[in-house]
Order: sequence, then structure tokens, then C-alpha cells
Amino acid sequence: MPAAILIGASGSGKTTIAHAIAERAPDNTDVLFFDAIGVPSAEDMMREYGSGEAWQLAKTVEWMQRIAEIAASGRRVVFEGQTRLSFLAEGAMAAAWHDYVPILVDCDDATRATRLTFDRQQPELANPEMMDWANYLRGEARAHGCEILDTSAMSVEQAASRILSFTLTSGTRRSEQGPFLTSR
Repeated sequence: MPAAILIGASGSGKTTIAHAIAERAPDNTDVLFFDAIGVPSAEDMMREYGSGEAWQLAKTVEWMQRIAEIAASGRRVVFEGQTRLSFLAEGAMAAAWHDYVPILVDCDDATRATRLTFDRQQPELANPEMMDWANYLRGEARAHGCEILDTSAMSVEQAASRILSFTLTSGTRRSEQGPFLTSR
């Protein structure tokens, strides 16, 4: 069974969906959260890794190795985190494991801004940089044939059911453009 890897910019709904999956998932499913390791300050990332991007890559590789170990035990895995498809691919290569389905959890900019401003009470995140980051991830997902789950008008329950269906019923295949896996 492929691991479902939920990626997306802040406000897309990936963490909310992952929590909903954790509440209803069967006993053989581990739901993991990237930020569970803690997110150091930008200064600490710079000092220890040279940049925030280098930190994100290093931690994504570590997570993919951990996910591969869990998946090898026969457990189903759902992982959520804000990372790039290319970093997932590097982590999968380091773990010599590729049985995952990356899913971009996305929404339109107006929905993202509303969620960040009102639902999460983090209006400082509803900025042009976050919208650019979301657009970057959207472009990367399209370029690599990654599944995109638009949560703009979808309930959390609908989204959670859709994610679980990817891991239960969908086959996986390598993308023609790289080591990313996608469902069809």
C-alpha cells in the first residue's frame, strides 16, 4: 500500500485533513506530521543548515527514511508537511523506497487568506510570499503529474475520505518526468 504524502502551503487544509484521518483511520495507519519534530527559528536554520530550504530538505529526507521503515512493517502511512516534491524524491532515493503517493492539498488564494486570517488567526501568513509559495507548489505538482486535491469547496470529511481512498484503492506508477508517484 502506498504512503500518502500530503504537501501544500499554509492554509490549504493538509493538517486539518490529517487530523481527521487520524481520528477515523484504522489501527494499522500511522498519521505523521512534519512539524512534530519542531521548527527552529530562521536564525537556527541558517546557522545549522545554511538556509531554511536546506533545513527543509534535510528534514524531508529524514522523514522519508522514517516513513519507508514504517511502510515496510506493513502499516499504512499518511504524512503531512510543507515540503517540495523534489525533496520527497530525494528522500525516497536516500531510503531506496518509492511506494508513496504525493498529494498536493491546495485551495484558491481567497480561501487560503480566509483560513489563515480568521480560522487560524495568523493574518501575517496571508501574504504575497505564501500565495507565491502555493503557486510554486501548484506548478511543481502539475509539471510532475502529482495528484492535486482542491479543498476550496470541499468538506474536511470529503477530503479525508479521498486521501484514504488513494492509499486503499489506487495503484501507483512512476511519473514519466521523475520519481514522483501519482494515482490515476
